[in-house]
Amino acid sequence: MLRVRATSWVLSLACAGGVWLAAAAPAAAVPEAERLYTVGDRAFQDGLPQLSVRVLTRFLDRYPSDPRAAEATLTLGKARFALKAFQGALEAFTRAASFASPPGRPGEAAFWEAETLFRLKRWEDARAAYQRIASGPTESPYTADALYGLAWASLETGRPEQAVVQFRRLAEGYPDHASAPSAAFQLGRVLLSLKRPLEAAPVLRGFTERHPGHQFTVEARYLYGQALLEAGDEREGAEALRAFLAANPSHELAPQAQRALTSGLIRRGDKSDMAEEYKRLTAIRPATAETLYDAGAIALRLKRTREAEAAWARVRREFPDDPLAARAALELAQGAFGREQWKEAASLAVAAAKGTEGAVRAEAHLLHGESELKLRRFGSAHQAFQAAVATPGVDPQVRYRALAGSGLAMEEQQQWAQAARYYEEVAARSPDRSLKSWARERRAAVDARLAKPSRSQAGPQPRTRSTRP
Repeated sequence: MLRVRATSWVLSLACAGGVWLAAAAPAAAVPEAERLYTVGDRAFQDGLPQLSVRVLTRFLDRYPSDPRAAEATLTLGKARFALKAFQGALEAFTRAASFASPPGRPGEAAFWEAETLFRLKRWEDARAAYQRIASGPTESPYTADALYGLAWASLETGRPEQAVVQFRRLAEGYPDHASAPSAAFQLGRVLLSLKRPLEAAPVLRGFTERHPGHQFTVEARYLYGQALLEAGDEREGAEALRAFLAANPSHELAPQAQRALTSGLIRRGDKSDMAEEYKRLTAIRPATAETLYDAGAIALRLKRTREAEAAWARVRREFPDDPLAARAALELAQGAFGREQWKEAASLAVAAAKGTEGAVRAEAHLLHGESELKLRRFGSAHQAFQAAVATPGVDPQVRYRALAGSGLAMEEQQQWAQAARYYEEVAARSPDRSLKSWARERRAAVDARLAKPSRSQAGPQPRTRSTRP
């Protein structure tokens, strides 16, 4: 951040657009080049970039061959950068770097050129500029800073594996640099995003131990727990996430941490651990959508169906605008379907389909369609199945089950050709082998029906869920 100081130079500036020096000697005694350069340079140091830009631009226009032109050009670039006038800053830094003896410390002009390219979102150009500094034949005072910028430019250009190398080089090779802690945290985060949790976990643990007060420490503790879970160490991962939640109950990552903790416990399947977590969740006051939803999920795994559904009903009642309300409605719909309460299942599925999460909407439309099939409302079933297929990003398993359901709905309405088209697509592309085989059988049955239109042929019962998944 630019420093702002009240000095004799600041107090001596600016009168109707002119610049003068308050000094004992008359202003005329100071050569104009000296006056312009000194005032422009000092204005930048005193946190007055606008004045610095104005005066240094005048200096360079009038005295382009002055021995101080290179330094003035570099300072002009910094002043423009401070004003976020990045295009003008880039021009100044590029020119400064082109002098036979570049101004500033070794690599300084080139580094600021790279920084400006990054701010202009010219990622590839920035990456190349940082690379020249970081891989130069001689060490520069800006090598570590360039590595940090290079890693971020690598991320912006879709090269996370290279970013890992660059963050690691900075964190391990320059441990005392101001950016080293941030580089270590970003290294762990990127490793986790690359599905390399075994490498990410020790990096994140080391970060939290060495930098307990850093701005990223809280997030690193969450990611550490997540890395342990993904690495298969679910007991330690659960403990790490519990510690995170206990210390940071209101953190923005707390809902994600709770969901990760619950998922890990369910995967592990230890009933005593799940019972303890259920007790903890139900004791939290005030309850949140996350704690209620996860309490329901754990209760279900503990075969406490009534308690699970009571928790999900509370989510819908107390947090109707939370995205988890739609998930809770879907859970309740699946339970009703398993009990063969088709009307209730259809109603709850319609409510779930109004949620904001695409995966929940698609699954809800599918369940709605399956419920309508059971109710023999084939037109409504077809509409619901098609809504599932049309949901952006729909999971392939859901998509092809919905297409199979559309085939059944069409078959029941004796729209044989349309049913055949749906079955053909499922048979050709579904990732589920059993569903593909079933679709081939139905396609053959429909083809036989088309070949012998006078023959009555009843379709099989729909391949829908009969119990909760």
